[in-house]
Amino acid sequence: MRATEPTSACSAPVLAFDGDCGFCQMAIDRIRASARPAMAAVPWQSLPQETVKRHQDRLDREVLLLLDGRVLAGGAEALAVFVGQSPARRYRLAGAAVRLPVIRAGARVIYQRVARNRHRMPAGTAACAVPKRHT
Repeated sequence: MRATEPTSACSAPVLAFDGDCGFCQMAIDRIRASARPAMAAVPWQSLPQETVKRHQDRLDREVLLLLDGRVLAGGAEALAVFVGQSPARRYRLAGAAVRLPVIRAGARVIYQRVARNRHRMPAGTAACAVPKRHT
């Protein structure tokens, strides 16, 4: 499945990303080109409406690994699983390393910083900015 194909009920895990964000699309395209993960990556905008509604706040802020509308992982952990689905051993090892407790904490901090500033990253635009949370 290509990164832009819509999905219905997911019988296999998929990585959902913000398809309106140029930086997010570029990052997913680069990972797919180099690591060639077996897992599908889809814009969250193509997910079933009930899934989007249930997870909208997180989908606006991070990639999510979803299975049948349930969140399995988010952010750095979701990317680690995605990269870890590569046929290339080095990417599988990198994905496994990011899930180690010591590295996972640092990966989360880096992911959050990049996500908050994705509109400033290469291919980023004002449309990539993470929406402010309503309190």
